[in-house]
Amino acid sequence: MKRAFNSVLAVLVVLAFSAIQVFAEVKLPAIFGDNMVLQQKTEAAIWGIASKNATVRVSTSWNNKSYSTRTNSEGKWKLKVATPSAGGPFEVSISDGTTVKLKNVMIGEVWVCSGQSNMEMPMKGFGFYSQPVAGANAAIATSSNPAIRLFTVKKVANLELQDDVIGSWKSCEPENVSNFSAAAYYYGLMLYNTLKVPIGLINTSWGGSRIEPWMSEEWIKKFDFVKLPDKNQQSNPESKVPTIVPTVTPTVLYNAMINPIVGYGMRGAIWYQGESNRNETAQYARLFPGMIENWRSVWGIGDFPFYFVQIAPFDYGPVGLNSAFIREVQLKASLSIPNVGMACIMDIGEKECIHPANKKVGSDRLALLALAKTYGKSGFVSSGPVFKEMVVEGSTVKSVKLSFSNAENGLTSYGKELSCFEVAGANKRFFPAKAFIVRGEIILLSPSVKDPVAVRYAFKDFVIGDLFNNDGLPASSFRTDSWEQ
Repeated sequence: MKRAFNSVLAVLVVLAFSAIQVFAEVKLPAIFGDNMVLQQKTEAAIWGIASKNATVRVSTSWNNKSYSTRTNSEGKWKLKVATPSAGGPFEVSISDGTTVKLKNVMIGEVWVCSGQSNMEMPMKGFGFYSQPVAGANAAIATSSNPAIRLFTVKKVANLELQDDVIGSWKSCEPENVSNFSAAAYYYGLMLYNTLKVPIGLINTSWGGSRIEPWMSEEWIKKFDFVKLPDKNQQSNPESKVPTIVPTVTPTVLYNAMINPIVGYGMRGAIWYQGESNRNETAQYARLFPGMIENWRSVWGIGDFPFYFVQIAPFDYGPVGLNSAFIREVQLKASLSIPNVGMACIMDIGEKECIHPANKKVGSDRLALLALAKTYGKSGFVSSGPVFKEMVVEGSTVKSVKLSFSNAENGLTSYGKELSCFEVAGANKRFFPAKAFIVRGEIILLSPSVKDPVAVRYAFKDFVIGDLFNNDGLPASSFRTDSWEQ
């Protein structure tokens, strides 16, 4: 009997000791792991959970320095480590008595990549819908690169703020690139090819999502036209009202897919979204700048760079607004918000497919913005022509002269007739206009409009833009009027 008691006691002691060891071991959010990239030349935050009221030490191999902090009563801790210029691989050791080692860590440039399906679309395409990414097979086959690292946040929605995401840092190899965001990968590839430093890409996107789910509850309360979800529904299994519709329910993607990575050291963000908000342009005109301000506020690193792809022309059908109105909102945002840039893709839209196959073009244009505006590279142009001024000339036969910024090297239609311009008189009826490029400006004539007062360019749901600067970048659809239709 005594022997049996001693045996049971020994087992209990072992189990108790094991439980203490497990409890004591440092636990890190998924965003910290082997193969990760930390932002160079900054104070990079690292956080996690360990024993309550314990000392946590973090050691970094690039400078052989050690940092320490105390956990709080819940075992949570956070500190910052100084990162050097780009390089690697390195190791990071974290311990509160039991050591966790993060291996193959690179120091470089980190970008958060978010939005809806055009950001989510993987390099292998949306096979179920027969929607490929142009040139992807060769790009995937040649994608092996130890300096590029990929992190995809698993799609999760929640009505409450979450502390962690599901995902892990992956090496840049064909099998991983195939499943990674095409828009994000091509963006990172051009950055790497130019900067020659490690690149970390964090893809957190969800197809079909509106902008409201990507904003925090605190921030979205600023907009009285947005109805916040009833959190009580989440705990009521008998409720017949859907608890969460991830793509439309305010805050749920911020809670589960942004909040857990807020504070992770990064250079900036890229964004590809707007299709799902196209019918509420007035609201989007407030929400889009609001979301950028929201993210900048919670990250606490100032007005970090935020670059986005303007949605491509697409035939949305007879119901709803002309998508040119949402493109107009995006254009205006790019011109009015500090440290923001827009990649225009008026030339690659597809009438029957909302996901343009030529993802590389949009991503390369995003990268041009970053290289010029964030990294200070020069000798090239980073954005297309932007309408500047309209002047009506003549007496008997009147013409319209349009001037543009971002067209210092001139304008071009690549030898084709400009077919996307329209003019209107005071009656607000638009007619096609003959358009000519003369000394870097556009001259418009229309026999149907005696006294022109307004001009629109490519202001349609689906259209292939034909105006570029001589640097090969397209002009966005635009209008000079403010009429409702």
